[in-house]
Amino acid sequence: MLPSTANFIAGLPKAELHVHHVGSARPETVAELAARHPDSPVPKDLDGLRRFFTFTDFAHFIEVYLSVVDLLRTPEDLRLLTYEVIEGLAAQQVRYAELTMTPYTSVVRGIPIEAYTEAIEDARVAAERDHGTVVRWVYDIPGESGVPPAADATIGYAVDHAPDALVAFGLGGPEIGVPRAQFAPHFARAQAAGLHSVPHAGESTGPETIWSAIRDLGAERIGHGVRAVDDPELVAYLVQHGIPLEISPTSNLATRVVERIEDHPVRALRDAGVTVTINSDDPPMFGTTLNREYALAAEVLGLDAAGLAALARTAVDVSFAPEEVKADVREQIDGYAASA
Repeated sequence: MLPSTANFIAGLPKAELHVHHVGSARPETVAELAARHPDSPVPKDLDGLRRFFTFTDFAHFIEVYLSVVDLLRTPEDLRLLTYEVIEGLAAQQVRYAELTMTPYTSVVRGIPIEAYTEAIEDARVAAERDHGTVVRWVYDIPGESGVPPAADATIGYAVDHAPDALVAFGLGGPEIGVPRAQFAPHFARAQAAGLHSVPHAGESTGPETIWSAIRDLGAERIGHGVRAVDDPELVAYLVQHGIPLEISPTSNLATRVVERIEDHPVRALRDAGVTVTINSDDPPMFGTTLNREYALAAEVLGLDAAGLAALARTAVDVSFAPEEVKADVREQIDGYAASA
């Protein structure tokens, strides 16, 4: 990548639509939390963390991810991590983000949902004041925790304890052995409450999972969705109905969903007319940033500065941001592109 392209990306105002709260914790933040809780197996030094964040497969990633979740034991831990995640997004010129939260994993570890909500909202408001990045929340069901406890609790948090900034409802964790259809009642309740549907699907499983997310969960955007490329009928459906994919190239490489960046289906999907957005997923855990994902997109999709600006606008357009925020970020992107 040319230095001029890297510099353009670094300054480009952006929106991030698929990024996980705990998975975005800076290594420095994780090390600080590990030092606070010395009984944790999580390394307390940065070199150790880099080795710790090397995954053999998706199941191993979930195991490591949950060990970091276990470091969030108090509302103060939660607020620290949340504020510093948003601060890190702001440093990359992310003007708007939909941050995926998994409250269930913190509540079962002892943080009451009321304290959880207060901590994340306090961090959000403070970070927007200090750094200007607007954040909205997505609450997701952790698929690895099963339907009865995790799904029932999460929809309860989303409906009965909704923070002011909650805009969407999702489903994360493993796909294998976790059928999407079993979550249909939870998504129906979420949509009845005015929340958007953004489940993960078609990452480590095939197109049938994406079909189920659409038909059973009313998906408005698909988290990952890269295996849609294997089903021409599904690709045509995504194009016809304008259902965007939230694609995170490095994440797919790190969890061995895709073996080589040259094999990544994002180009085939884009060329077929599917709306794609580029995101970072769990960036420090995968050794990436949103800026690096845009650089990969520039390479794989053959994008120049105008193409990168268009990619940033697409993320804004398909976001659930308030209209005034969308207009403001679009104006920032256009102004930046015109002056670059």
